Amino acid sequence: MDIVLPDASTRPLPDGATAFDLARDIGPGLARAVVAARINGEMRDLSHALNDGDKVALITDKSDEGLEVIRHSTAHLLAQAVKELFPEVQVTIGPVIEDGFYYDFAFERPFTPDDLEAIEARMREIASRKLDVERLEWSRAQAIGHFEGLDENYKAMLIARIPENDAISIYRQGDWEDLCRGPHVPNTGKLKAFKLMRVAGAYWEGDAKNEQLQRIYGTAWASGKELKDYLFRLEEAERRDHRKLARQYELFHLQEEAPGMVFWHPKGWMLRQVIEREIRKVMWESGYQEVNTPQLVDRSLWEKSGHWDKFREEMFTTSTENRDYAIKPMNCPCHIQIFKQALHSYRDLPLRLAEFGSCHRNEPSGTLHGLMRLRSFVQDDAHIFCTPEQIGAEVSDFIDLVFEVYRRFGFDDVIIKLADRPDRRVGTDEQWDKAEAALHAAMQAKQLPYELNPGEGAFYGPKIEFSLRDCLGRVWQCGTIQVDFSMPGRLEAEYVAEDGSRQTPVMLHRAILGSLERFIGILIEHYEARFPFWLAPVQAVVCNITDNQAEYARDITEKMRQKGFRVEADLRNEKVGYKVRAHTLARVPYILVVGDRECENKAVSVRARSGDDLGVKAVSEWLDEMQAMTDAYK
Repeated sequence: MDIVLPDASTRPLPDGATAFDLARDIGPGLARAVVAARINGEMRDLSHALNDGDKVALITDKSDEGLEVIRHSTAHLLAQAVKELFPEVQVTIGPVIEDGFYYDFAFERPFTPDDLEAIEARMREIASRKLDVERLEWSRAQAIGHFEGLDENYKAMLIARIPENDAISIYRQGDWEDLCRGPHVPNTGKLKAFKLMRVAGAYWEGDAKNEQLQRIYGTAWASGKELKDYLFRLEEAERRDHRKLARQYELFHLQEEAPGMVFWHPKGWMLRQVIEREIRKVMWESGYQEVNTPQLVDRSLWEKSGHWDKFREEMFTTSTENRDYAIKPMNCPCHIQIFKQALHSYRDLPLRLAEFGSCHRNEPSGTLHGLMRLRSFVQDDAHIFCTPEQIGAEVSDFIDLVFEVYRRFGFDDVIIKLADRPDRRVGTDEQWDKAEAALHAAMQAKQLPYELNPGEGAFYGPKIEFSLRDCLGRVWQCGTIQVDFSMPGRLEAEYVAEDGSRQTPVMLHRAILGSLERFIGILIEHYEARFPFWLAPVQAVVCNITDNQAEYARDITEKMRQKGFRVEADLRNEKVGYKVRAHTLARVPYILVVGDRECENKAVSVRARSGDDLGVKAVSEWLDEMQAMTDAYK
């Protein structure tokens, strides 16, 4: 028989050959690396028998799909180890997650750290057995009877829910079986680089009304080096945790009396103001007009816009004088109210309205996480009202703007995804077809690579998502632009078209940073609070050596401040070495030391936080250098 390879070439194999036989026929290196196969578009085990004309792509441990197979198989390895050590445990589900996997167990006592060590050791021992992993198909009655006989009631429940005509696939390794769709590695010897991370509580099917389970998290990689690198990144992420750095460098704090809301300290607020000023400048240069809208809006507007049905549980509400209000969770319906206050001509479009909109969402307390997940936050939000013909140009211009702003903040690796219609949505299929086509056309015109994110669009329109990759390789979704053919019509927005008819504008929802708070959290961790000069809350500190230079230190500090730089004077009665060390540890970009010689020569001695001594510079020269550093990011 002939097998079709991904490059459209064919390879002859004997009848009855498997996907693994194909890998072995191509070469021993591939046979060692392969973990699964995609056969006619479907993921299969290597033991799957091939047929003449099958299209086969072999999946190696170097690919994302291969890594997912390894992690799924390691979850099974975990479950087998737990059952061997604790036979009374009941096994539930064990999916793959980002960077690893977990498995939920029903056990009468909590797993301890010693238990985790023992489980991981047993996993390694089972892996060393190189047990063949075999896919079986059982009847419904056979599968239910088997797991009920083992007192695995959760597995029996899962099987009972599988539709009658669906095949029930069971995977066996040694004398242990698990219900699973697969595919899996051919034998446990393929699983070499893994580590159990922690135990957490969980509920059966994620419902707090159900039984409480224990969830063991783990990570798995194709090689020991990749595992080591991942663990190093975790240590780095812990060291860079923005909540710790915020306390250390006096940026902000959070406390229980205002859960999910930020107490900004002077340095943190200055950082936020610098960012806000930068985005405000970008908006002005790009033709946006800034507006501001109320925090509290009548329920009726949220019902008309569709937000009440979609977001009711996430809204903070209140009532007065027999009227129901919601604190706005987003800005778009309010911007439409501003648009409606005048009758616009097509000549007025596009109309771009921007707002640093303060939003509130009633996020569950368990999901709150520093600046990354809050109940109160500010978006660099804007809405563009335009004609259908203007969509492409506006989206194109916005993409250019996003890349430019991210570059200024130090991010060059940007990932783009196009999220299309979700199951729960407003608007007609025709509107969604037009909106999705417009975004695809805009992306193709820019010739930028992008991925699809199926079903993840907003309830009112599809969107392009822009994600940043930070210094640790983590991906953060920040910017977005959404095409909305629905909400302007629901809220009765109109403009006068060229033919004199009244038409509904298209509304583009867009943000560059997203939540300012979350973006600041990303920046803190990315730079480990060592902000570039233009962004640093305090750009330089002037330190006198003795009281003789105090007046000079104050004078040049004020001179620099008048030029727009964020400079402070440290006139404490401390040794200058102590001051330099303190401000270096505080990660101030530059420490300017002044003694008698500097006073006489109208100069400063410049030291960088890196420890480099940049020498003595005239104050005028140093002002020029600071301006050059400020301009360099543009």
